[in-house]
Amino acid sequence: METGEGADGPGGPGLCCASFNQDSTSLAVGTKTGYRLFSVTSVDKLDCIHESTETPDVYIVERLFSSSLVVVVSQSMPRRMNVYHFKKGTEICNYSYSNNILAVRLNRQRLVVCLEESIYIHNIKDMKLLKTLLNTPSNPSGLCALSINHSNSFLAYPGSDTIGEIIVYDANNLSTMTMIPAHDSPLAAITFSASGTKLASASERGTVIRVFSIPEGLRLFEFRRGMKRYVNISSLSFSPDAQFLCASSNTETVHIFKLEQHSPSGEEEAPSWSAYVGKMFTAASSYLPAQVSGMMSQDRAFATVRLQMAGQKNVCALATIQKLPRLLVASSDGQLFIYNIDPQDGGECTLVQRHRLFGSDKEWEETEKSELMEPPQACQSYAATVAIPTSGPVTATLTGYSEDGGAKKGEVIPEHEFAAGPVCLDDETEFPPINWCRDGSGRGKGRRP
Repeated sequence: METGEGADGPGGPGLCCASFNQDSTSLAVGTKTGYRLFSVTSVDKLDCIHESTETPDVYIVERLFSSSLVVVVSQSMPRRMNVYHFKKGTEICNYSYSNNILAVRLNRQRLVVCLEESIYIHNIKDMKLLKTLLNTPSNPSGLCALSINHSNSFLAYPGSDTIGEIIVYDANNLSTMTMIPAHDSPLAAITFSASGTKLASASERGTVIRVFSIPEGLRLFEFRRGMKRYVNISSLSFSPDAQFLCASSNTETVHIFKLEQHSPSGEEEAPSWSAYVGKMFTAASSYLPAQVSGMMSQDRAFATVRLQMAGQKNVCALATIQKLPRLLVASSDGQLFIYNIDPQDGGECTLVQRHRLFGSDKEWEETEKSELMEPPQACQSYAATVAIPTSGPVTATLTGYSEDGGAKKGEVIPEHEFAAGPVCLDDETEFPPINWCRDGSGRGKGRRP
């Protein structure tokens, strides 16, 4: 999520972006003064495990699961990607590209950099450039998704800038898998399930959300978010078991849909008034125009959340925290909301905790009274920055990085989850701090992120 607007709070800088890591156990936020990493493993406590003020105006920050590897892009140098080992305080490498970086996606096998009309695929173990997808359809928002399951590493990106086509690319074998005609309007959001076997999408109209099987590209589900036009869906996210899908937009409502196949026979279901009404609608739809019958066959939200604000960008995620299903919503005004979800009955979700990403709750309460009506200051977007002329991406082989959990109480990623090769480097002598210059040489010492 790139907010496009500041969120100046008491004692805290403006929020420029926010993103959950691949398993939603960590939240990364970019600010005007740097970036912060939070642990999201408890409802009542939000731990800031790392804060950096070395790089200002961070509009992209992505963490690899619970490891110490973090990718940062700053508005001051929007064509350069910096890869850090934040626990050791060293820069692993930096790469420069021919245009502004719009998005970065990563799993344990691949790192993908998305520009407006090209995509770069790196091997995350040594940052070697494996493939460049040139002349992709214009993608000014940097819309793309990468499966977190590194055994398939499916990559999805728009196949057209006029209609909602999705290209599914195998980033492991470097080949195109399929093209999915998902929507009539251009795409606004796409995301994979944790296993990489499902892909959800929404168009710029924002009224219908569809789920497809991967790699076949068959439509599995279709959900109607609402009737209102021109709703900007900013975030889609599956639950870890792919049984639920949440969608947030610029409205005050977050929708949660349940991915369940309806029984083909009414005898298998307990008789109820809702089941009877559903059968009546199904029977009536055969006599109605296709557009109307299609709307009647679309499933509605299983559960909803009413946020306290509308018109702001936010990013949502479904996670299991302390053995219970939760909805996480990080808003552009610098707050993290945690809701309980009833997996059986759905309905309105219950707010159980609200955390401030900057400053203390007491400081916020004191200033909210006096600054409630003040408009937030704008956070300069990457498009407004001055482009720095650089050469193409450097394709040099590095020694790798350490998967040591990244922070205190961080999860250690087992070595067997990676492809074969020396990845887990814990010895300082095996992991020299490297800063790659633009000419491709490895001169210079690593600097603190």
